[in-house]
Amino acid sequence: MKLWGLKTCDSCRKALKALDEAGAPAEFVDVRKALDAETLGRWVAAVGAEALLNRSSTTWRGLSDAEKAGDPAAVMLAHPSLVKRPVIEAEGAVLVGKGAVAAALARAGKS
Repeated sequence: MKLWGLKTCDSCRKALKALDEAGAPAEFVDVRKALDAETLGRWVAAVGAEALLNRSSTTWRGLSDAEKAGDPAAVMLAHPSLVKRPVIEAEGAVLVGKGAVAAALARAGKS
């Protein structure tokens, strides 16, 4: 199981801790350092670009109108902190956001 996020993100730290405490530890991957077009393409195919795009972030608010109107996947690739967190890859599934931990634990039979 992989948990993609930011080291400084409270939600990601809480998710890692919850998974570990439930006996389903995850490998942490920093989205800013490791996100590539192939990975993002896999996520977009699984859950859709809109489910991944964090439009409430300060990064989003700082983008130009032209960038905001562009292809969501291209914008996330250019600004990985725009990806909603955490993103968990578990059992072949891509799980995003607040419900990702519970869904990952259910898939791992740890709920």
